[in-house]
Formats: sequence, structure tokens, C-alpha cells
Amino acid sequence: MRILLVEDHAELARWIAEAFRGAGYAVDVLGDGGDADHALQLEGYALAILDLSLPGMDGLEVLRRLRARKQTMPVLLLTARGDVSERVRGLDLGADDYLTKPFALEELEARAKALLRRGQAGGLPLLTCGELAFDAGDRAFKLRGKALHLTRRETAVLEVLVTRAGRAVSRDHLFAQVFGMDDEANPEALEIYVHRVRKKLEGGGVAIRTLRGLGYLLEPA
Repeated sequence: MRILLVEDHAELARWIAEAFRGAGYAVDVLGDGGDADHALQLEGYALAILDLSLPGMDGLEVLRRLRARKQTMPVLLLTARGDVSERVRGLDLGADDYLTKPFALEELEARAKALLRRGQAGGLPLLTCGELAFDAGDRAFKLRGKALHLTRRETAVLEVLVTRAGRAVSRDHLFAQVFGMDDEANPEALEIYVHRVRKKLEGGGVAIRTLRGLGYLLEPA
């Protein structure tokens, strides 16, 4: 899944982005509110982590515009400890959660994962497709009751497909959720990861179908 992190403190942004990338998420990092507003109009993010104090356009205005466009992706605000009125206004504008600085990285990850589960898996802790089971809390797969060992990118590919099991997922959407802006990747790289996941699912009662002109479909085999 792809996350947008909007934070103008470069060291803090790097620290947060590295943690989420290490956990298997694609992360785009921006430090300007205007750039964030533009990216949110163009890209399909699963979650936005949004600092309130930003150059160009403050975080509350970015949030207001996001909700005015009827975009429903979860938003987690990062705020200074004394910004009580801004936190309240942010929640009123449609933020899903907030965290005050300084914070523990583990808490940020836990809150973000809770919002992602709610947004991507409809709040369900366990998703299934045929003999494949996905624990949204741990981001872990089991195939016929046994752990399915996947790399970070393979997990990202299968996670997108299982949350939309039975529905076609376009190549462009899948690529956008697996790779971030800073990743040096091309569509051929996506094909490689889909092929690897398909091989690991063989004989497991579930398969990835390629739909010409539409993309991919995960369904029971």
C-alpha cells in the first residue's frame, strides 16, 4: 500500500519513511503543503500522514481541500503538543486520528496500521480468497493453513489483490500502490513480482489471472 507523508522536517521525515518502507509500504515524502495538495489530487494513496505546520499551504487547508473533493482516505495528523485548537479543528475537518510531537515511532506505526486496516480491509481483521487467508493486523498470509513466505514487494502486490479479491485491479493502480515516487521501477518490474507471487500460489487453491486490457484478478482456482 502507498502512503503519503507530508512533513517539512527533513530528518523526521526520513526517519518515519524508512520505518514504513522497512515494513513493506511504498512511501512518498513531501515537505510543502501545496505539493501535497497537488499529489493528493493525482495519486491514489491508502493513507496520508499530514503535519499541520507546513510551508506553502498549512496542513489544515490541505485536509479541508481533500475532504471537499470527497476523498475518503484516512488522514493521521502530526501536531505540536500545544496545538489543541488545531487538533480539534483538524478532527472537525475530517481527520481520522492525530499524534502529538514528540512521539514514539512504534505508536505512529500502530495508529497508521489501524487506519490502513479500516480503510483497505473494511475493518475486517481477516480476509480470505479460496485457500488464501490474509491477517490485516500482521500483514501476514497463510495458504492452506501454512505461512506463505513473501518478500516485501511480493507482500505489497498480494495485499492489494486480496483486498480487492474477485475484482479486476488495473496495472496502473497496482504499480502505484507497490512503488513510490522515489522508487526506480518500471512496469516490467511489476510483472516480475506478479509472476513470483503467482508461482508461490500454485497448487494452493487460489490464482492470479491476467485480464487483457484490464489488469489482474485474484480468485479461487
